[in-house]
Amino acid sequence: MTQTDLPFCAQKASDILAAAAAGSDDGDIYVQRSRSESFVFDDGRLKSAAFDTAQGFGLRILAGEAAGYAHSGELSLAAIQRAADSARAANRGYTGSLDLSPQRTNRQLYQPIDPTASGDLTAKTTLMGDIDAWVRARDPRVVQVSVSLGGSLEEIDILRPGGEAFHDVRPLVRLNVSVTLEEKGRRESASAGAGGRADYAEWIAPDRWQGLADRALRKAEVNLRSIPAPGGQMDVVLGPGWPAVLLHEAVGHGLEGDFNRKGSSVYSGRVGEQVASRGVTVIDDGTLDARRGSLSIDDEGTPTNRTVLIEDGILKGYMQDRQNARLMGVAPTGNGRRESYDATVMPRMTNTVMLGGKDDPDDIVASIKRGIWATDFGGGQVDITSGNFVFQCTEAYLVEDGKVVAPVKNATLIGHGPTALSQVSMIGNDFAMDDGVGTCGKAGQSVPVGVGQPTLKIGGLTVGGAG
Repeated sequence: MTQTDLPFCAQKASDILAAAAAGSDDGDIYVQRSRSESFVFDDGRLKSAAFDTAQGFGLRILAGEAAGYAHSGELSLAAIQRAADSARAANRGYTGSLDLSPQRTNRQLYQPIDPTASGDLTAKTTLMGDIDAWVRARDPRVVQVSVSLGGSLEEIDILRPGGEAFHDVRPLVRLNVSVTLEEKGRRESASAGAGGRADYAEWIAPDRWQGLADRALRKAEVNLRSIPAPGGQMDVVLGPGWPAVLLHEAVGHGLEGDFNRKGSSVYSGRVGEQVASRGVTVIDDGTLDARRGSLSIDDEGTPTNRTVLIEDGILKGYMQDRQNARLMGVAPTGNGRRESYDATVMPRMTNTVMLGGKDDPDDIVASIKRGIWATDFGGGQVDITSGNFVFQCTEAYLVEDGKVVAPVKNATLIGHGPTALSQVSMIGNDFAMDDGVGTCGKAGQSVPVGVGQPTLKIGGLTVGGAG
């Protein structure tokens, strides 16, 4: 990947870094220039519109477990020198040798398209108005519609002490439709969204946004018919696609290298052990074309990977950035990520998926004696040390004797990540990715991610509900 024009001499910047990083294990300069726009159309009018630009760099020096880091919004050699003078404190009294630079790749998983330069403001607001009018015409029970549209472009350059440079241009867009229905005094809301690393064209095509709007309407209508969720321990079936966010939170974070190096994950030191049911294979794959969580290179210049984390129930390894990989004596996996130039690098997920199996999804639902079939999720959280998780279902159904009884409201799934994986008893043949809406938080940083899975049956989860 070739470097674009920078507002300073890249070779001189690398020389400053090299001088400061002498005797260290690693170091880099991460330069970011970004622009983004966002629009919200609510209650028949444009509620907000924003356009932002940002630029800056972060300079790191790594020595053992120590990290010296400084950043600035000023892109100049003088600012880089000041940052280097601050960051070099990390290697004071330390003697090491610089790691080799990442392997170079010419792979491009997305086109260098700027969504913010695609179309004018009038076209985008007209589109959102059309969506609003179309949704209201579909159902007389509609009392509120909210449409949001956002796009961004990030250009990054990673400079190494030896003068090597890595470059990436990362587009990202998202469209979201939220609907509120009212019937007999009861109001229920639902939303649907989609996006990825491309221009707006795919998501603003009429068949695509109409499909999203219909999904939001259907989910809101389902919620109008919902009954209070039952409570207790029972079998749970998770639908394909987005419900893999439970896998992401309950299992994925525990497989990130920093937690395992420090021994704070329930998966620490368990490589080679059976940690899930046979048939369960979990992969973090940053190489999928144009997916929201994909990256041609990570934020250290390492090409992203298809990293097998769990294979047929056996733990194979962890997701790694360069520092944690070096300290653990393994290779980096291309999972070094940061929210922006002023944030530190951590091992993070990209697109985390569980591969499909052989079971028919209808047979999986029919196998439930009494339990919950959860097809959509809201937020969730996990305790990395214990593995305990809590998730809120936004679309779920009570199933008794293999028959869907009714949609349920306010169902909460409570469990323990490793235990849940060991209680997977059926794996569907309907693998699907999410629609491109995921954002992952860790240590105060948010990055775009993707998830995917087939229909799954998990035994013995605790369902929090009304009784």
